[in-house]
Amino acid sequence: MSGPPADGDGPPDGTADADGRSTDGGERRRTATFETRHADPAAAATVAAALRPDNTAQIRTEADGTTVRTRVERDRTGGLQSSADDYLVNLAVAEEVVASARETTAAADDAGTVDAGTDDAETNRETRTDADADANTDTDTQ
Repeated sequence: MSGPPADGDGPPDGTADADGRSTDGGERRRTATFETRHADPAAAATVAAALRPDNTAQIRTEADGTTVRTRVERDRTGGLQSSADDYLVNLAVAEEVVASARETTAAADDAGTVDAGTDDAETNRETRTDADADANTDTDTQ
């Protein structure tokens, strides 16, 4: 027994002509385009990178400056709605992660915290030298 795929969507290869009509003779494909603006190009690129694993033949996400643009295509309205819902949840999570990272970075900058990834060899060398000097101090008081 054959029928439509379980998710209610059309062909898995997402074939459509330039006008968005299914090339298998079916109806016009349903599409949704989402655009979000972000604080700067780095934030947009980070959000787009977080969403990129969702890219398929039917979902495309790209960053352009401060804008993240995602286009979703499906053969059926139900499939489009499901994909749109999933995308919006993933977008919200990606935006929260970017905002949290920015807040953490700003708080660290305000506190004068050195980036954990920075290797300040001179400071480390001075700290070791001072500690070594204290450890080797002759405490014999004759």
